[in-house]
Amino acid sequence: MAASTLEAKAHELVGQLGPSKLAAVVQLMEVMIHDDIEDSDTLSPAEARAIAEADEWSKHNAPIPHEQVLAEFGLSMADWEKMSREP
Repeated sequence: MAASTLEAKAHELVGQLGPSKLAAVVQLMEVMIHDDIEDSDTLSPAEARAIAEADEWSKHNAPIPHEQVLAEFGLSMADWEKMSREP
């Protein structure tokens, strides 16, 4: 579907919404637009260097198991699972 057709359809659908649903759609659209703006940011030179260094390191080294990294912080996979369920 062409962009102009999608835009017309969006206008048509938005026009059918009641005030509370319209407010929800506006909020969703604002979040989506904000996310697009953040996603379009470019990396700083330091971030790009860090990624390049990590990529180069991974070419010459075996990956470090998640369990090993957690153990260095005194955590287990059970701790990790528990943390992932907490807000």
